[in-house]
Amino acid sequence: MQPSLHFFTPKHQSLLQTQSPLFTCKFIVNPAKKTVPRNPLPLLSTPAPSRSPPHPEVVEPMVQRERSNVLVPQHPNYPVHLNRFQKLAAVALDKIETSVIMRLEKNYVLRKMVDPEVQISGNFAPVEECPVHHGLEVVGRIPACLRGVYVRNGANPMFAPSGGHHLFDGDGMIHAVSLGLGNKASYSCRYTRTSRLVQEARFGRCMFPKPIGELHGHLGLARLGLYMARAGLGLVDGSHGTGVANAGLVYFNGRLLAMSEDDLPYHVKITGEGDLETIGRFNFSDQIDCPLIAHPKLDPVTGDLHTLNYNVLKKPYLKYFRFDKFGRKSGDLHVDIDQATMIHDFAITENFVVIPDHQMVFKLSEMIRGGSPVVYNKNKTSRFGVLQQNDVVGSGIQWINVQNCFCFHLWNAWEEISDTGDKIIVVIGSCMNPPDSIFNESKDTFRSELSEIRMNLRTRQSTQRVIVSGMNLEAGQVNGQYLGQKTRFVYLAIADPWPKCSGMAKVDLQTGKVTKFMYGTWRYGGEPFFVPDKKQTCNRNGNEDEGYIMGLVRDEKKEMSEMVIVKGSNMEQVAAIRLPSRVPYGFHGTFISQEELRRQVI
Repeated sequence: MQPSLHFFTPKHQSLLQTQSPLFTCKFIVNPAKKTVPRNPLPLLSTPAPSRSPPHPEVVEPMVQRERSNVLVPQHPNYPVHLNRFQKLAAVALDKIETSVIMRLEKNYVLRKMVDPEVQISGNFAPVEECPVHHGLEVVGRIPACLRGVYVRNGANPMFAPSGGHHLFDGDGMIHAVSLGLGNKASYSCRYTRTSRLVQEARFGRCMFPKPIGELHGHLGLARLGLYMARAGLGLVDGSHGTGVANAGLVYFNGRLLAMSEDDLPYHVKITGEGDLETIGRFNFSDQIDCPLIAHPKLDPVTGDLHTLNYNVLKKPYLKYFRFDKFGRKSGDLHVDIDQATMIHDFAITENFVVIPDHQMVFKLSEMIRGGSPVVYNKNKTSRFGVLQQNDVVGSGIQWINVQNCFCFHLWNAWEEISDTGDKIIVVIGSCMNPPDSIFNESKDTFRSELSEIRMNLRTRQSTQRVIVSGMNLEAGQVNGQYLGQKTRFVYLAIADPWPKCSGMAKVDLQTGKVTKFMYGTWRYGGEPFFVPDKKQTCNRNGNEDEGYIMGLVRDEKKEMSEMVIVKGSNMEQVAAIRLPSRVPYGFHGTFISQEELRRQVI
């Protein structure tokens, strides 16, 4: 069946013209313990809800599926635009993949971290797109200050993997819950139409290598060579990026941006009906031509957006820049680090940018030796670079060692003055052990402990303490109005049983007190997102925890998904919104107010 595709309107095509490297590596893991299922992966069917006649801006499904809901056709679909030579070459390369590469891969067993039977099973399995479904059942009352749309990103592979697959490899899908007057709510979910996904949808199968699940060892090199051959023959085009846009979401300067650190962001429009439409790959009006990390920082005081770019192939390995509230970019600042390092997150204070340089590094030569190009370098000492925001050349950056520290996520940072008059940088993050837990199996028990790191800018000494022990606390937020300023509370997912999340925790950073909201038996969620009460928007001197925490929850026994809303001050539920279809566990989200939506750039 030939897919029916509706991607970009003509006026948006220019947004896809930014050049980028042919291929950008993300993270990679070693092969090991379980064979890959070679049969097509069925996608759990979600009946399309009844709906009114299509709105002019409705986005059509990415692929019109047959009733069997089989992801990968039994016979490849070769797009009609290919000439005869390209079709013959495509057949030959497909034969090499199935008869040589995949046959050799069968001789390997996969670790559960890259085993599709583990990584995309249960409520990690993909779902189909869901057009807008209005009139959802609401239990309780939606607070009056929550008028807008909660959006959450996640990995949702459209096609079955032919080799290894890590959770982070999936195509980006955004889930949107719109909250309106009269206790009304609606829901939709859509793929972000990345250049990669658009091309694979034309073929009806995976055509780009999966950076984490497949690119390891000699067979990883073979898959990379296969991709380069397809690109050289014009079967696929990597010049418009190869990313999946499945991790972070930020609303900046009138645009919702979907992000993953292997590509530029993608601009996604929220329609008046509450649907989602991909506008295109966004290069900030031709100001950037490189990938951005998935966790930019939006300064609530200045409105500036701070971000990083890291390169795994050549120097400069790391760049920092920021955009002012009007979207104008500062000059690129090259941060001098010795080797390519995985930098997933960072922090800002009122005057500084705090950049981690941890022990997870890229070493592509390891692939030639049959290993993974992402290496846990135990001989490297973790450190943080403290950079003045107004430093235009980076010469004043101060590097401070922090022993045995790997923070995959940083929740906040601020400046203090010690009793001796020294300036102290305080960083709040979740320290993960072992550092490569997300990418490799380990005999050691997984720990993600909320910690405080204090760095003295005069002495360049650091201290570290665990704020909450015996509890895995991972994805979460502080009150965004206090980002870069001293905060008292942080709201985090209780990551047990890992990798599922059984509840959310409000942690008092002054006392260490933890107030929990548990989802209940067989119920699991993800990242909680804190939305301050509208009354406090212009008054940062109000109570920091005046607001509401929202998150998506799945009842695995009742097979029901919902969004819960919890009051920040007492951690008690005030509302739950029953969602019309299954929502897989995902990554990061944000809330866009009704006022912000009115200023959306179309």
